[in-house]
Amino acid sequence: MSSAKAASHKRQWFWIPLRVLLVSFLLTLLTFAVCLLLGILGLLIRAGLRGVYPNMTVAYRIALPAAAVAEVVAIVGAIALEVRHVRRQRRETRLPT
Repeated sequence: MSSAKAASHKRQWFWIPLRVLLVSFLLTLLTFAVCLLLGILGLLIRAGLRGVYPNMTVAYRIALPAAAVAEVVAIVGAIALEVRHVRRQRRETRLPT
C-alpha cells in the first residue's frame, strides 16, 4: 500500500464519528419536526371536533419521545452503514488489480 493511500485511510477514521453524529442529528431533527406537525394537526382536529381550545403542550409530549427513539435508531443505523462502508473499502483495497 502506498503512503498516500495509508495517510488517506488514517484520515478517514477521523470523519466517521462526525458523519454518524451529523446524520443522526439531522434525522432526529426531521423526525421531531414531522411528529410535532402531526401532533399539532391532530390536536387541532380533535379540539375542533370537541369545540374546545387545543392544549399545544401535548404536541411536544408526543414529538419528543418519538424523536428520542428516532435518535437511537438513527445512531445505530448510521454506525452500521459506516462500518459496512469501511469494510467494503478495505475489501476493495485488498483485491489485486
